[in-house]
Amino acid sequence: MAIALAFGLTGLQYPIGDLSRAGPGLFPVMVSGLLLLIGAATVVRSFVVAPVALNLNFKNIAIILSSLCGFALISMYVNMVVGIVFMVFCSSFAGSAPSWVRSLKISAGLVAMAFALQKLLGLNLPLF
Repeated sequence: MAIALAFGLTGLQYPIGDLSRAGPGLFPVMVSGLLLLIGAATVVRSFVVAPVALNLNFKNIAIILSSLCGFALISMYVNMVVGIVFMVFCSSFAGSAPSWVRSLKISAGLVAMAFALQKLLGLNLPLF
């Protein structure tokens, strides 16, 4: 919340403008305001909900990190579709019950989303 407040107060030094003609301070003020609201909601929730112990499972952290690194390398040297499929299947091993059917469905949804971003928004994604 302190970081959001610092960026928000700094953003107020720039002209805000309005939504039709945004000034350079509008985006930082809006983003920091949303982060401040999320932080305040988290603080309020911490007083209402009972605390839960956080168990760090370093094996799962290593699996997720390796799946992200593999996605980046495969996307760079092969293509992004293969990278997405690798990332989903590799990261599923960090869960309690990996399912290849669920991973296949998630991969298909992410590949479809990537194609939509490429075709509809014109993003330069190396999909094939």
